[in-house]
Amino acid sequence: MKTVFVTVGTTSFDELIESITSSEATQALKVRGYERLVLQVGRGSVLPAADSCPHIRLEAFRFKNSIAEDISQADLVISHAGAGSCLEALGAGKSLLVVVNDKLMDNHQLELARQLHIDSHLLYCTCSTLTETLRTMDLSVLQPFPPGQPKKFADFMDKALGIK
Repeated sequence: MKTVFVTVGTTSFDELIESITSSEATQALKVRGYERLVLQVGRGSVLPAADSCPHIRLEAFRFKNSIAEDISQADLVISHAGAGSCLEALGAGKSLLVVVNDKLMDNHQLELARQLHIDSHLLYCTCSTLTETLRTMDLSVLQPFPPGQPKKFADFMDKALGIK
């Protein structure tokens, strides 16, 4: 069953959960052949019911000890732009769509997503452009993220955050 896994990490990002479970977004996923949507909603106030998305099979939870299995079972990961969540999905070799929280001040997440996008490792959008991105995205352009190279990642973070 073609699966999308959505994670907000340890934060709350209700706008992402509301956007991805909208009728328009779930219809866009269904058109692309996705049948199952698994949501990790973190500390958010939104915890959608299993029957709240008519176009797709929905499962939702707040936290688990590990989301590695959810990521490994996913055909597409949609994530907030936290470095840990991005690296876990990319390290698992998954197609990744990052949704930047444009409501955050001093948004280092945008720089991280932008740099990983420039390097062709992920696609990114905001909640307001999520549905259109789901309709038009081309996952075939994505390149694997080089695994297990801490020095390269440190250099990458410096570059993404404008330190070097």
